[in-house]
Amino acid sequence: MKKLVTVLVLAIGFTLTTQAQKGKRNNLEMLTVEQQTELAVKKMTLKLDLTTSQQRDITPLLTDKFIKRKEMHQKRKAMKESGEKRAKLSADERFNKKSNALDAQIAFKAEMKRILNKQQYERFEKMSAKKKYKAKKKMKHRKDAKRKHREHQEK
Repeated sequence: MKKLVTVLVLAIGFTLTTQAQKGKRNNLEMLTVEQQTELAVKKMTLKLDLTTSQQRDITPLLTDKFIKRKEMHQKRKAMKESGEKRAKLSADERFNKKSNALDAQIAFKAEMKRILNKQQYERFEKMSAKKKYKAKKKMKHRKDAKRKHREHQEK
């Protein structure tokens, strides 16, 4: 009996945790680009001790970044809803797409280096590396979960 109660409590706790995580993602998607930008600038101000002029300089950079991200998200969402499959890109198209993305990253880093002082830029690099690591870890977890789900469905 105790084992049954323990299993039920764990199952309910897991379900509630999963639902809370889904809600968190939906709340972030509902924020406007301006709201996302403002929050990001405030977080950077706290972590990097930005001056008001630095905040003004960084705001348009982050706004552009969030606009592009939102456009890509909407494009993927529309594709998913329409049931359209992603087209396989040719080697040249993949190269151009990746090259453009890397050019955008290089330009963003160069602007940040111009705006921030040396100490702030070093902290910014550490923050970026940490974010990149977490995102990579999260993507690996998602891929593993999808693979396990497919394997389970095939059985």
